[in-house]
Amino acid sequence: MSDALKRFLNYVQIDTQSSRESDTYPSTSKQLNLARVLVAELEKIGLEDVRLDEWGYVTATLPANMDTPCPVVGFLAHMDTSPDASGEGVRPRVVEGYDGGDILLNAEKNIYLSPREFPELSKRVGEDLVVTDGTTLLGADDKAGVAAVMSAMRTLKEHPEILHGRIRVAFTPDEEVGAGVDHFDVPAFGADFAFTVDGGELGELEYENFNAAGAEVIIHGRSVHPGSAKGKLLNAALIGMEYQGLLPVFQRPENTEGREGFIHLFEMRGAAENARLEYIIRDHAMDKFEAMKQEMLAAADFLNRRYGAGTVEVTIRDQYFNMREMIEPHPQILDVARRAYRELGIEPKEVPVRGGTDGSRLSYMGLPTPNLFTGGGNYHGRFEYLSVNGLEKSHDVIVRIAALVAEE
Repeated sequence: MSDALKRFLNYVQIDTQSSRESDTYPSTSKQLNLARVLVAELEKIGLEDVRLDEWGYVTATLPANMDTPCPVVGFLAHMDTSPDASGEGVRPRVVEGYDGGDILLNAEKNIYLSPREFPELSKRVGEDLVVTDGTTLLGADDKAGVAAVMSAMRTLKEHPEILHGRIRVAFTPDEEVGAGVDHFDVPAFGADFAFTVDGGELGELEYENFNAAGAEVIIHGRSVHPGSAKGKLLNAALIGMEYQGLLPVFQRPENTEGREGFIHLFEMRGAAENARLEYIIRDHAMDKFEAMKQEMLAAADFLNRRYGAGTVEVTIRDQYFNMREMIEPHPQILDVARRAYRELGIEPKEVPVRGGTDGSRLSYMGLPTPNLFTGGGNYHGRFEYLSVNGLEKSHDVIVRIAALVAEE
């Protein structure tokens, strides 16, 4: 079993689920349990400047082992897992030599991971896969990235014949709730450019992502006994359903792909008196992104004309923007990644991210940060899996990038 896989199987058993409801940072203290493990491991490997700061960021330095000056490269991964599925009691299992059929995850609950529902599994035939027991997410997003970075640092430390410059690593909390770099100190990190290791399928190289915003819709109703409600009752839950019905069906995530954006209702709570709807808004093109925000505001205006001013309140907050604008002026960063991939027999798949990474915001904070693959799939749910080959190739790419930066 490879070092990267051993680390991954250990990390996923530490619950690090973040929370959208919290007002602390990190949003959950249990993320620090993994942070402390990483600090101990980094020190054992022999990295310097190992630090866990007040915000939950773990940072460290692998000093250069050569005299020739070269750029400082950073590698980052996030420690938290998504609030969308439980990360408690994760029971990872390695399926050796996947045969292309259904994978029984849980006999008691009759849960299968099937290529009928997830046809991309057909690309993984013959590979070893790590899966869950069907009751939790796996945590490959992004503990696979954490494991790949940690293992790569060990490889570089134990093989001084691989020449490299100064390398900085960081592990961040709260990426899944859009707050991963809220307190990240880019100047103190001291890298000239960096890579997040937070992608999916083997070969993905990502430098284009969604523009993103979150929206909260509050409905103020008026509760009246249903026996005397005529002309008086304003049912907030029903108005919330009406609001959702005003938004375009073709802009829902289940109806979009590629560079197509969406408005996604991910949570709704309501009763007659009050209701709340939570949305995320995504599009790669800024003009379309802004148009979707206006659609949401227009729907509220329509209902306020129907039911009275102030019935529907919409608050929209931008979260991050398309990093392509910040990365394309630095083509050498992508060139070194492409070269590393190809030297390892991996053809780069340069696809737009239908999501975001810490690198999205870091790029706008002055640290150009494209994204590397980890080998995972079906993130944020109980059918999540990890290709062991993808994880190990991710390790190889990190090591090769470090060497290539020193050569150029």
